[in-house]
Amino acid sequence: MNARVLWLAAAVPVALAAQTTPPDFSGVYYPVNPFGNFRGGPNPGARTGAPPPRPTASAPLADGSQGRRPDEPSLKPEYLAKWQSISKTLIAGSSEYDPIARCLPPGMPAVMSMFYGMEVMQNKDKITFFSELNDALRRVYLDGRRPLQKVLDDPTYAGYSTGHWEGDTLVVDTVAIRGDTFIEGITPHSDEMTVKERIRLVEPTLLEDRITVTDPKALTKPWETVKTYRKAKPQGGTDELREFACPEGLSEVK
Repeated sequence: MNARVLWLAAAVPVALAAQTTPPDFSGVYYPVNPFGNFRGGPNPGARTGAPPPRPTASAPLADGSQGRRPDEPSLKPEYLAKWQSISKTLIAGSSEYDPIARCLPPGMPAVMSMFYGMEVMQNKDKITFFSELNDALRRVYLDGRRPLQKVLDDPTYAGYSTGHWEGDTLVVDTVAIRGDTFIEGITPHSDEMTVKERIRLVEPTLLEDRITVTDPKALTKPWETVKTYRKAKPQGGTDELREFACPEGLSEVK
């Protein structure tokens, strides 16, 4: 066996090992373009060590007064009527349908819009996403477990997420999401909604989340969107999330 053959024999296992080692997403990230064209709130990654300003009663939700954008989820008539009803309530100044102003978790996939910052904590068995806004969190289990029936019968804001690696991409399926949350903005959904994500580092400090929402009861077709987040540098305090303590401001909500 010549030297080249010996080198190839040794290199192949190394190459395979490199391919199967998942990337490390750990760190604090800020959205590159939170909520599409939404222009409220702090610039991503730009705040100082001071606590961020509390959102207004309608932030980060649009009230629907400008109609629905063409890139928003396409709703069936029953759910479009629900959206119109919610919009009228918000335009009238009520926070009844604003989970953020009421200090409730934003729900899934809205939580991945991450209006402020999010911290990603990772080990071999699970990845945890922690949002500074309303101290919301979700976990993605990587150890092969599946949700029990009692979990499916008790939906939550974040839902139940399981994932696996396909090369450098984390593929996540989320089920058991509460039906009274929003897909994004004030877009309603049913209790049959499921979410699939493909999350990867497109650059060493740029995380991408490709989201597909499927809901045969509420949507005319699956809805897709892409979120990107920039990793904070370990200087200046932006890599340290602050406690939100939202209930302190509940008395201000109408």
